[in-house]
Amino acid sequence: MAAERDRFSTATRLRAFGEQAAARVYQAQTRRLTPRPRRVRLTGRAAVLALVICSLVVALAYPLRQYIQQRSEIADQRRQAEEARDRVAELRDEKARWQDDAYVQRQARERLLYVLPGEIGYIVPEPDGGAEGDGDAEGDERLENRGAAGDRPWHEKMWEGLDRADGAGTPQ
Repeated sequence: MAAERDRFSTATRLRAFGEQAAARVYQAQTRRLTPRPRRVRLTGRAAVLALVICSLVVALAYPLRQYIQQRSEIADQRRQAEEARDRVAELRDEKARWQDDAYVQRQARERLLYVLPGEIGYIVPEPDGGAEGDGDAEGDERLENRGAAGDRPWHEKMWEGLDRADGAGTPQ
């Protein structure tokens, strides 16, 4: 009984309790210091799901790109159609203006230098040195381009063409 009493004594129990506590602390430190093997979190289902999502993205990429491209082409076509409608409206307005006799008469006076019967037409040449040196950039440009074919009156162009045609037929 003495052995049994010794087994249940307080000192024995405290010593056993201390040893158990020390063993637990040692195990906890060992567990904390040793790296745990990482668990693979990717399961078979997750891998199949990732594969399905990737295949859907690849399968939908080309049609989506085509859709976006076609939408931009449609927007361009609509813009061009709107520009064409605006141009048609401008041309209709111009056609309506040309139906007006007063507009035709004014254009003939300005462009072709026509005059009405009984009127006297004058052509006043620009002075050679008048616009030079006054700092007017438009005037300087007009003087430089005055000899160009697009800036001369129609009758001068016509006479020049006749002179050239007449000169081309004669041998030199």
